[in-house]
Amino acid sequence: MKFGYFLSSEEHSPNELLDQAIAAEEAGFSSVFISDHFHPWIDRQGQSPFVWSVIGAIAARTELEITTGVTCPTVRIHPVIVAQAAATSQILCKGRFRLGLGSGEKLNEHILGDRWPSAEVRREMLEEAIEIIRELWKGSLYSHHGQYFTVENARIYSLPEAAPPIIVSGFGELSITAAADTADGFVTTKPVADDVAHYRKANGSGPAIGVTKVCWAADERQARRTAFELWPTEAVSGELSQELPMPKHFEEVVSIVNEDMVAETVPCGPDPERHLEALRQYVDAGFDELYIGQIGNDARGFFEFFNNEIRPKLAS
Repeated sequence: MKFGYFLSSEEHSPNELLDQAIAAEEAGFSSVFISDHFHPWIDRQGQSPFVWSVIGAIAARTELEITTGVTCPTVRIHPVIVAQAAATSQILCKGRFRLGLGSGEKLNEHILGDRWPSAEVRREMLEEAIEIIRELWKGSLYSHHGQYFTVENARIYSLPEAAPPIIVSGFGELSITAAADTADGFVTTKPVADDVAHYRKANGSGPAIGVTKVCWAADERQARRTAFELWPTEAVSGELSQELPMPKHFEEVVSIVNEDMVAETVPCGPDPERHLEALRQYVDAGFDELYIGQIGNDARGFFEFFNNEIRPKLAS
């Protein structure tokens, strides 16, 4: 399995994200996933930089493979603009960029006053957006009059030698099937073996990618407090993450969440076995790649812990 590092744009400033990416490469990671948000999930996370600027900075300072995890190319940002941004990122990354796409969350996508579509419509919009993006990457003058999007005489002039792979977020059979049909891989946050099996059954030939979070610290109580303070939403499941419009609404939902509930979901503290138990689920489920994010500010401490206590045992 390939291991990478997850960069949380909700939790860290642009300079902190760059510093973490550099440290991740120094620690032996060859790739990063970076979230693309307009708002954080809750105000305590406190950040939300423009991901495309951060990608440019990381590309200039590292040799990392970079994947957006994930960009919504349908409501807040038109697919034409995403196509141009991804093409430029692929050039700056010298062919090491992957465009991760998803159907989005109301939290980020409602800000221009557009109606938030149903899940079925969002899937249709994503499929049409991917078609537009791929056509624009061919480099010709392109127009499109579709069900959801219009493109008039658009051409991307700055194109990489090879188009970026497209990775699509998949939760549930319908979205995983769409990923198999339209993309070069799928990504999810849950270690569900049936999801990987369904992706393969649907003729998905690209990598199955998992993304998860941990909170390493030398003191378990400190790790539990940090995880609870910054990511109480990890204890919330279902479709709420797609439907709530503001951080304050997520804060209302997690008012019933306690520290123990978060610690049941997120491995916290210095015990390698607790972390290994959580991460092995992705290995056993058949994922090809796993991106791990450290909650809090001690990324370098996590990198040392991962290299000494986790990586050798997961690789064996």
